[in-house]
Amino acid sequence: MKVTVVGAGAVGASCAEYIAIKNFASEVVLVDIKEGYAEGKAMDLMQTASLNGFDTKITGTTGDYAKTAGSHIAVITSGIPRKPGMTREELIGINAGIVKMVSSSLIEHSPNVILIVVSNPMDTMTYLVHKTTGLPKNRIIGMGGALDSARFKYRLAEAMEAPISDIDGMVIGGHSDKGMVPLTSHATRNSIRVSEFLSTERLEQVAADTKVGGATLTGLLGTSAWYAPGAAVSALVQAIACDQKKMFPCSTFLEGEYGLNDICIGVPVILGKNGIEQIVDIPLSDAEKAKMQESAEGVSKTNGLLEL
Repeated sequence: MKVTVVGAGAVGASCAEYIAIKNFASEVVLVDIKEGYAEGKAMDLMQTASLNGFDTKITGTTGDYAKTAGSHIAVITSGIPRKPGMTREELIGINAGIVKMVSSSLIEHSPNVILIVVSNPMDTMTYLVHKTTGLPKNRIIGMGGALDSARFKYRLAEAMEAPISDIDGMVIGGHSDKGMVPLTSHATRNSIRVSEFLSTERLEQVAADTKVGGATLTGLLGTSAWYAPGAAVSALVQAIACDQKKMFPCSTFLEGEYGLNDICIGVPVILGKNGIEQIVDIPLSDAEKAKMQESAEGVSKTNGLLEL
Protein backbone atom coordinates (compact mmCIF):
# COMPACT_ATOMS: atom_id res chain seq x y z
CA MET A 1 0.00 0.00 0.00
CA LYS A 2 1.60 3.24 -1.22
CA VAL A 3 0.47 6.60 0.11
CA THR A 4 1.55 10.02 -1.15
CA VAL A 5 1.41 13.18 0.93
CA VAL A 6 1.81 16.42 -1.03
CA GLY A 7 3.12 19.22 1.13
CA ALA A 8 5.89 18.41 3.60
CA GLY A 9 5.06 21.21 6.00
CA ALA A 10 3.83 20.70 9.53
CA VAL A 11 0.50 19.07 8.61
CA GLY A 12 1.93 16.89 5.84
CA ALA A 13 4.88 15.72 7.93
CA SER A 14 2.63 14.94 10.91
CA CYS A 15 0.33 12.99 8.61
CA ALA A 16 3.26 10.99 7.23
CA GLU A 17 4.56 10.32 10.73
CA TYR A 18 1.22 9.02 12.04
CA ILE A 19 0.70 6.83 8.97
CA ALA A 20 4.18 5.35 9.32
CA ILE A 21 3.84 4.70 13.05
CA LYS A 22 0.56 2.81 12.48
CA ASN A 23 2.57 0.51 10.17
CA PHE A 24 -0.22 -0.31 7.67
CA ALA A 25 1.42 1.28 4.60
CA SER A 26 4.44 -0.12 2.79
CA GLU A 27 5.58 3.30 1.57
CA VAL A 28 4.84 6.96 2.16
CA VAL A 29 6.07 9.51 -0.40
CA LEU A 30 6.42 13.13 0.67
CA VAL A 31 6.33 15.77 -2.08
CA ASP A 32 7.18 19.45 -1.76
CA ILE A 33 8.24 22.32 -4.04
CA LYS A 34 10.98 23.57 -1.71
CA GLU A 35 14.30 22.07 -2.77
CA GLY A 36 15.42 19.28 -0.43
CA TYR A 37 12.64 19.93 2.09
CA ALA A 38 10.64 16.73 1.57
CA GLU A 39 13.83 14.70 1.32
CA GLY A 40 15.00 16.12 4.64
CA LYS A 41 11.70 15.50 6.38
CA ALA A 42 11.61 11.93 5.04
CA MET A 43 15.16 11.24 6.24
CA ASP A 44 14.41 12.68 9.68
CA LEU A 45 11.27 10.54 9.97
CA MET A 46 13.08 7.40 8.79
CA GLN A 47 15.64 7.91 11.53
CA THR A 48 12.82 7.44 14.06
CA ALA A 49 11.81 4.06 12.59
CA SER A 50 13.97 1.90 14.84
CA LEU A 51 12.91 3.95 17.87
CA ASN A 52 9.20 3.94 17.09
CA GLY A 53 9.09 0.38 15.75
CA PHE A 54 7.75 0.83 12.22
CA ASP A 55 8.84 -0.59 8.88
CA THR A 56 7.03 1.81 6.56
CA LYS A 57 9.45 3.29 4.03
CA ILE A 58 9.31 7.11 3.85
CA THR A 59 10.84 8.89 0.87
CA GLY A 60 10.83 12.52 -0.24
CA THR A 61 10.99 14.32 -3.55
CA THR A 62 11.13 17.88 -4.78
CA GLY A 63 8.25 18.03 -7.25
CA ASP A 64 8.95 14.74 -9.07
CA TYR A 65 5.47 13.22 -9.32
CA ALA A 66 6.82 10.22 -11.21
CA LYS A 67 7.97 8.98 -7.81
CA THR A 68 4.34 8.94 -6.65
CA ALA A 69 3.32 6.47 -9.38
CA GLY A 70 1.13 3.63 -8.19
CA SER A 71 -0.18 5.45 -5.12
CA HIS A 72 -3.39 4.00 -3.74
CA ILE A 73 -4.18 7.11 -1.69
CA ALA A 74 -2.85 10.67 -1.98
CA VAL A 75 -3.27 13.49 0.51
CA ILE A 76 -3.18 17.12 -0.65
CA THR A 77 -2.03 19.43 2.15
CA SER A 78 -0.19 21.90 -0.07
CA GLY A 79 -0.99 25.60 -0.08
CA ILE A 80 -0.44 28.54 2.21
CA PRO A 81 -1.56 28.07 5.83
CA ARG A 82 -3.72 30.48 7.79
CA LYS A 83 -2.12 33.33 9.70
CA PRO A 84 -3.73 35.05 12.68
CA GLY A 85 -6.77 37.03 11.60
CA MET A 86 -7.15 35.20 8.29
CA THR A 87 -10.21 33.19 7.36
CA ARG A 88 -9.94 29.93 5.47
CA GLU A 89 -11.84 31.60 2.60
CA GLU A 90 -9.12 34.22 2.12
CA LEU A 91 -6.75 31.48 0.95
CA ILE A 92 -8.83 30.57 -2.11
CA GLY A 93 -7.00 32.51 -4.82
CA ILE A 94 -3.56 31.06 -4.19
CA ASN A 95 -4.55 27.58 -3.06
CA ALA A 96 -6.95 26.89 -5.96
CA GLY A 97 -4.13 27.02 -8.50
CA ILE A 98 -1.93 24.82 -6.33
CA VAL A 99 -4.64 22.19 -5.76
CA LYS A 100 -5.50 22.00 -9.49
CA MET A 101 -1.86 21.42 -10.44
CA VAL A 102 -1.25 18.89 -7.68
CA SER A 103 -4.40 16.83 -8.32
CA SER A 104 -3.76 16.60 -12.07
CA SER A 105 -0.12 15.58 -11.47
CA LEU A 106 -1.15 12.87 -9.02
CA ILE A 107 -3.80 11.43 -11.33
CA GLU A 108 -1.38 11.43 -14.28
CA HIS A 109 0.88 8.98 -12.46
CA SER A 110 -1.77 7.16 -10.36
CA PRO A 111 -5.05 7.10 -12.34
CA ASN A 112 -6.79 4.93 -9.72
CA VAL A 113 -5.79 7.07 -6.76
CA ILE A 114 -8.17 8.12 -3.98
CA LEU A 115 -7.63 11.81 -3.12
CA ILE A 116 -7.98 13.33 0.34
CA VAL A 117 -8.10 17.13 0.25
CA VAL A 118 -6.87 19.09 3.26
CA SER A 119 -5.95 22.45 1.69
CA ASN A 120 -8.16 25.37 2.72
CA PRO A 121 -10.85 26.46 2.13
CA MET A 122 -11.30 22.70 2.24
CA ASP A 123 -14.90 22.27 1.06
CA THR A 124 -14.29 24.56 -1.91
CA MET A 125 -10.98 22.88 -2.75
CA THR A 126 -12.75 19.50 -2.67
CA TYR A 127 -15.43 20.89 -5.00
CA LEU A 128 -12.67 22.20 -7.30
CA VAL A 129 -11.14 18.72 -7.54
CA HIS A 130 -14.57 17.30 -8.43
CA LYS A 131 -15.09 19.86 -11.17
CA THR A 132 -11.62 19.65 -12.74
CA THR A 133 -10.42 16.03 -12.51
CA GLY A 134 -13.28 13.82 -13.66
CA LEU A 135 -12.67 11.32 -10.85
CA PRO A 136 -15.75 9.51 -9.51
CA LYS A 137 -17.16 11.16 -6.40
CA ASN A 138 -16.28 8.26 -4.10
CA ARG A 139 -12.57 8.86 -4.75
CA ILE A 140 -12.56 12.54 -3.70
CA ILE A 141 -12.73 13.15 0.05
CA GLY A 142 -12.45 16.41 1.96
CA MET A 143 -10.92 16.15 5.41
CA GLY A 144 -12.57 18.56 7.80
CA GLY A 145 -15.31 16.90 9.77
CA ALA A 146 -12.98 14.30 11.27
CA LEU A 147 -10.80 17.09 12.69
CA ASP A 148 -13.75 19.24 13.78
CA SER A 149 -15.34 16.23 15.48
CA ALA A 150 -12.11 15.51 17.38
CA ARG A 151 -12.12 19.10 18.60
CA PHE A 152 -15.79 18.79 19.56
CA LYS A 153 -15.09 15.67 21.62
CA TYR A 154 -12.16 17.40 23.28
CA ARG A 155 -14.38 20.30 24.34
CA LEU A 156 -17.16 17.97 25.54
CA ALA A 157 -14.72 15.93 27.63
CA GLU A 158 -13.27 19.14 29.05
CA ALA A 159 -16.72 20.43 30.01
CA MET A 160 -17.71 17.15 31.70
CA GLU A 161 -14.27 16.47 33.18
CA ALA A 162 -14.51 13.08 31.51
CA PRO A 163 -11.98 10.93 29.61
CA ILE A 164 -12.25 11.48 25.88
CA SER A 165 -12.62 7.72 25.37
CA ASP A 166 -16.05 8.08 27.00
CA ILE A 167 -17.19 10.67 24.44
CA ASP A 168 -18.79 10.29 21.03
CA GLY A 169 -19.82 13.25 18.93
CA MET A 170 -19.85 14.56 15.39
CA VAL A 171 -19.58 17.84 13.51
CA ILE A 172 -21.12 18.19 10.05
CA GLY A 173 -21.45 21.14 7.67
CA GLY A 174 -18.76 23.36 6.23
CA HIS A 175 -15.20 23.38 7.56
CA SER A 176 -15.29 27.03 8.59
CA ASP A 177 -15.77 28.97 11.79
CA LYS A 178 -19.33 29.92 10.82
CA GLY A 179 -20.22 26.79 8.87
CA MET A 180 -19.63 23.99 11.37
CA VAL A 181 -22.69 22.25 12.82
CA PRO A 182 -21.74 20.42 16.06
CA LEU A 183 -24.47 17.85 16.66
CA THR A 184 -24.97 18.29 20.39
CA SER A 185 -28.30 16.45 20.19
CA HIS A 186 -26.48 13.28 19.04
CA ALA A 187 -23.41 13.55 21.30
CA THR A 188 -23.09 10.98 24.07
CA ARG A 189 -21.01 9.86 27.02
CA ASN A 190 -21.06 6.07 27.07
CA SER A 191 -24.38 6.07 25.17
CA ILE A 192 -25.98 8.65 27.50
CA ARG A 193 -26.80 11.98 25.86
CA VAL A 194 -24.47 14.75 26.98
CA SER A 195 -27.52 16.90 27.73
CA GLU A 196 -27.96 14.72 30.82
CA PHE A 197 -24.63 16.05 32.13
CA LEU A 198 -24.43 19.60 30.78
CA SER A 199 -26.81 22.54 30.73
CA THR A 200 -28.09 24.01 27.48
CA GLU A 201 -25.92 27.07 28.06
CA ARG A 202 -22.78 24.97 28.61
CA LEU A 203 -23.50 22.92 25.48
CA GLU A 204 -23.91 26.12 23.48
CA GLN A 205 -20.51 27.26 24.76
CA VAL A 206 -18.96 23.90 23.80
CA ALA A 207 -20.37 24.26 20.29
CA ALA A 208 -19.09 27.83 20.01
CA ASP A 209 -15.60 26.85 21.21
CA THR A 210 -15.56 23.97 18.72
CA LYS A 211 -16.42 26.22 15.79
CA VAL A 212 -13.48 28.54 16.49
CA GLY A 213 -11.12 25.68 17.36
CA GLY A 214 -8.84 26.31 14.39
CA ALA A 215 -8.82 30.08 14.83
CA THR A 216 -8.03 29.69 18.52
CA LEU A 217 -4.97 27.60 17.73
CA THR A 218 -3.90 29.90 14.90
CA GLY A 219 -3.97 32.80 17.34
CA LEU A 220 -1.89 30.89 19.88
CA LEU A 221 0.58 29.33 17.44
CA GLY A 222 0.85 32.03 14.80
CA THR A 223 -0.04 29.50 12.10
CA SER A 224 -2.40 26.59 11.51
CA ALA A 225 -2.36 23.60 13.87
CA TRP A 226 -0.73 20.36 12.71
CA TYR A 227 -0.86 17.51 15.25
CA ALA A 228 -4.66 17.03 15.24
CA PRO A 229 -5.02 17.67 11.47
CA GLY A 230 -2.26 15.13 10.79
CA ALA A 231 -3.89 12.58 13.07
CA ALA A 232 -7.29 13.16 11.45
CA VAL A 233 -5.87 12.59 7.97
CA SER A 234 -4.05 9.44 9.05
CA ALA A 235 -7.30 8.04 10.49
CA LEU A 236 -9.05 8.53 7.12
CA VAL A 237 -6.12 7.01 5.23
CA GLN A 238 -6.08 3.97 7.52
CA ALA A 239 -9.85 3.46 7.21
CA ILE A 240 -9.47 3.32 3.43
CA ALA A 241 -6.21 1.35 3.28
CA CYS A 242 -7.44 -1.26 5.75
CA ASP A 243 -11.03 -1.34 4.43
CA GLN A 244 -12.32 -0.61 7.93
CA LYS A 245 -15.81 0.61 6.93
CA LYS A 246 -15.51 3.34 9.56
CA MET A 247 -17.88 6.29 9.75
CA PHE A 248 -16.43 9.79 9.61
CA PRO A 249 -17.94 13.12 8.67
CA CYS A 250 -16.19 14.08 5.43
CA SER A 251 -16.72 16.66 2.72
CA THR A 252 -18.29 14.86 -0.21
CA PHE A 253 -20.20 15.80 -3.36
CA LEU A 254 -23.93 15.77 -2.69
CA GLU A 255 -26.64 15.06 -5.23
CA GLY A 256 -29.81 15.47 -3.20
CA GLU A 257 -28.61 14.04 0.10
CA TYR A 258 -29.56 16.29 3.03
CA GLY A 259 -31.57 18.35 0.54
CA LEU A 260 -28.38 19.70 -1.06
CA ASN A 261 -27.07 19.57 -4.63
CA ASP A 262 -23.86 20.46 -6.49
CA ILE A 263 -21.85 21.08 -3.34
CA CYS A 264 -19.12 19.44 -1.28
CA ILE A 265 -19.84 19.67 2.44
CA GLY A 266 -19.32 17.57 5.54
CA VAL A 267 -21.76 14.72 6.17
CA PRO A 268 -21.32 11.25 7.71
CA VAL A 269 -19.83 8.70 5.32
CA ILE A 270 -18.55 5.12 5.47
CA LEU A 271 -14.92 4.82 4.39
CA GLY A 272 -13.49 1.61 2.94
CA LYS A 273 -11.21 0.36 0.18
CA ASN A 274 -13.21 2.22 -2.47
CA GLY A 275 -13.08 5.52 -0.65
CA ILE A 276 -16.53 6.84 0.22
CA GLU A 277 -18.71 3.73 0.12
CA GLN A 278 -21.90 5.20 1.57
CA ILE A 279 -23.34 8.56 2.56
CA VAL A 280 -25.17 8.08 5.85
CA ASP A 281 -28.47 9.90 6.34
CA ILE A 282 -29.02 10.83 9.98
CA PRO A 283 -32.04 12.63 11.45
CA LEU A 284 -31.50 16.31 12.21
CA SER A 285 -33.57 18.62 14.33
CA ASP A 286 -35.22 21.61 12.67
CA ALA A 287 -32.54 23.86 14.18
CA GLU A 288 -29.75 21.61 12.85
CA LYS A 289 -31.37 21.53 9.41
CA ALA A 290 -31.49 25.32 9.37
CA LYS A 291 -27.83 25.55 10.41
CA MET A 292 -26.88 23.01 7.73
CA GLN A 293 -28.69 25.05 5.09
CA GLU A 294 -26.98 28.23 6.27
CA SER A 295 -23.62 26.46 6.17
CA ALA A 296 -24.27 25.24 2.62
CA GLU A 297 -25.11 28.76 1.51
CA GLY A 298 -21.78 29.95 2.86
CA VAL A 299 -19.87 27.19 1.07
CA SER A 300 -21.71 27.88 -2.19
CA LYS A 301 -20.81 31.57 -1.91
CA THR A 302 -17.13 30.66 -1.57
CA ASN A 303 -17.41 28.20 -4.48
CA GLY A 304 -18.62 31.11 -6.58
CA LEU A 305 -15.17 32.68 -6.27
CA LEU A 306 -13.57 29.79 -8.16
CA GLU A 307 -12.46 30.18 -11.75
CA LEU A 308 -13.42 26.79 -13.18
